Amino acid sequence: MILLRAFLLCVVFCCLSFVAVAQEQEFSSALDSARAAEDNKQDSVVFSARYVRYTTLAALKQRTQTFQIDTTHHNFQYYNKQLQPWNPSINLGAYGLATRDLLFNPNKSIGFQTGYNALDRYLVKADSVQYYRARARYSELYAVGFFFNDQIFRAKLAQNLHSRLNIGAEYNAANTDGFYQNQQYSDRKGSIFSWYESPSLRYNLLTNFTFNTLDASENGSIVNDEVFSNNSESRGSYSEIPNLRGANANRPRTKWKDIGLFMRQSLYLGRIDTINKNLPEMEVRPTNVVAHNLYLQNRRYMFYKNEADANGIFPLNNLVEVGDTTRVTTLTNEFTYSFFLRSPSLANEIKLDLGFQNDLIWYGEDRQRDTNSIALPQDTVYRTTFQNSMIKGRLGYQFSDRVDVSLGVNQIVLGENFGDFLYEAQANISGGDNLGHIQLGAYTQSKSPEMIFQRANLSYHQWRPDQTNFNNTKTQNLSFSYVNPKLRFSGKAEYFLMDGFLYFREVANPQDDPALSRVIEPAQHGALNLLKLTVTQNFSFRKFHLDNRAVYQKSDAMDVLAIPELYTWHSFYYADVLSEVLDFRLGLDARFNTPFRNPSYAMNAGQFYNDNAGIEFSTYPIFDIWATANIKRVNLFLSYNFVNQHIAPNGFYTVRRYPMQDANIRFGLSWKFYD
Repeated sequence: MILLRAFLLCVVFCCLSFVAVAQEQEFSSALDSARAAEDNKQDSVVFSARYVRYTTLAALKQRTQTFQIDTTHHNFQYYNKQLQPWNPSINLGAYGLATRDLLFNPNKSIGFQTGYNALDRYLVKADSVQYYRARARYSELYAVGFFFNDQIFRAKLAQNLHSRLNIGAEYNAANTDGFYQNQQYSDRKGSIFSWYESPSLRYNLLTNFTFNTLDASENGSIVNDEVFSNNSESRGSYSEIPNLRGANANRPRTKWKDIGLFMRQSLYLGRIDTINKNLPEMEVRPTNVVAHNLYLQNRRYMFYKNEADANGIFPLNNLVEVGDTTRVTTLTNEFTYSFFLRSPSLANEIKLDLGFQNDLIWYGEDRQRDTNSIALPQDTVYRTTFQNSMIKGRLGYQFSDRVDVSLGVNQIVLGENFGDFLYEAQANISGGDNLGHIQLGAYTQSKSPEMIFQRANLSYHQWRPDQTNFNNTKTQNLSFSYVNPKLRFSGKAEYFLMDGFLYFREVANPQDDPALSRVIEPAQHGALNLLKLTVTQNFSFRKFHLDNRAVYQKSDAMDVLAIPELYTWHSFYYADVLSEVLDFRLGLDARFNTPFRNPSYAMNAGQFYNDNAGIEFSTYPIFDIWATANIKRVNLFLSYNFVNQHIAPNGFYTVRRYPMQDANIRFGLSWKFYD
């Protein structure tokens, strides 16, 4: 109740502060206007968000186009990537720790993949970088935490050196304590980027440098398995004893390092068409494009501990100091050619994309038990080099803005993952906002096993390709989606037929042999079917709004997939503008999923796995109350998460042995500058 009162007081304080600011601005508006008119007599340049534009790699592959920055506070409260309602997760119970999707989201990539995904949500990736163009310097400060546990900071700066060249940088930092001992997480990550466009509008150069250092503590959960029982007096406090208790340099941890350098050059040949010429929304549409992408990436996945396993949370072994490292360096060269044939009205268009991509991969694994040793034994080191060559193609036809049909081909024709392919088809049919939009999709995929399924050279887990010998995972997919903006409705139906689905499981142990406890192995399932239905429906009445999302999943292998049958999310909120200055929302969120087979987590392998116990934890609705606001260029949020813990339930699990976070308050803001 103390936290609840503090939350309500913070909301009232923020609202009163904004009202006072608004009234003060009204009293001084006349004087400010007079001063502004005098100061800006000779300056006719208008600065607004409309003139702060950005583009992405995916957008520039189609044409030269930019998008206005988002200055709204819609969904601003969802700072935690583990708790995004459109992509919920299971995790180890604190920000930054190992995370897996709650819903079934297939991987459509082909070729070499490491199989390490537990911290993927926190990475800054080269293909997600935004490139800016602005009349004046653009910057943004973003922070979450202050006097609360999660401390998250982001700073962004973009500057036009001249009208055709923009450079910028983004820096992210996080420090969180978690809810139990050894749940700390920290990261330092960011990007440096530039975008150059020639005066003729024909040549574009994109460059970016990305860096990531993610450091997630591992505690093997807590000793108390009944932390949420009514008899527990120390729930959610640091007095709970973790299974791993090392501190400072001996703190058990998973650490990822990821550094990348990306460059794209593209040249438009032949006729180019411009839309909205000399306006911020201007587009340049080419007829012939040649491009080259170069990407160099170095990744390291590390696990370290230096203490005895007193509580048996690892497979039976007498190891004390463990240092496992997986290293991957990738050099990617991609050459593409695109041809566009369009009518003079630009309404109809035929597009052909052709491409060739070559990947060079250097892969290595080390398991080092003595950090003072100079040379490692031969059986603890593995090194290899290989490559993949892929051809790409896509043919599309667009008829006005009503019909858009495309066919795509990706095929590895040479290398380690020879035979991998992805063939897909898509059709978009638009009936306008009244009738809605229909999208039909289908794809077939054959994908090689990720490296972690083929080989592991870890201290507690080892297997080789001759022991696994897995086939490619084959997936057939059909999808249908319908969106009606007027009705504020969207729905999607997907059917998957998969053969050779890969997952991790605990080795069979019918005799309860301690030597086999918590030993995991990769496994491959036969054919399985899955139906996934997603529905979103939003309602509004005057200033009240109710947003709803539901996902239904049904498969003949639910225990293998370890996913719930039903997930729902609902957000009820009140939206208004106070004193024509403060745009705010006050809301209540509820999320729920049905019980499912909750997986366990293997720390030094970085993998979620199906254990022999097959426990399904009870599930409950989880409620959050929140407030978001915007005043000029400042967005704020204040949220009280899992507020119903004060009533029921005492707590919950999504991963076996790892309790989820207790009720907590979070506050955050962002401030944009562009004048």
